[in-house]
Amino acid sequence: MSQQNDLGVDPKLLEILVCPVTKEPLIYDRDAQELISTKAGLAYPIRDGIPIMLVDEARQIEQV
Repeated sequence: MSQQNDLGVDPKLLEILVCPVTKEPLIYDRDAQELISTKAGLAYPIRDGIPIMLVDEARQIEQV
């Protein structure tokens, strides 16, 4: 069984997930419970320890 961090997201899962739009690695925002794709400008929510990797569910983030 995989070990989970204190917020219930499997670290092995975080290692393999990529943005469905850009196929680039994601940044885990523990406080916001989101996976951030800076290239796509999207933040994918994590609900009950499950990343929701749907573009329709993602939040637009501001590009720097």
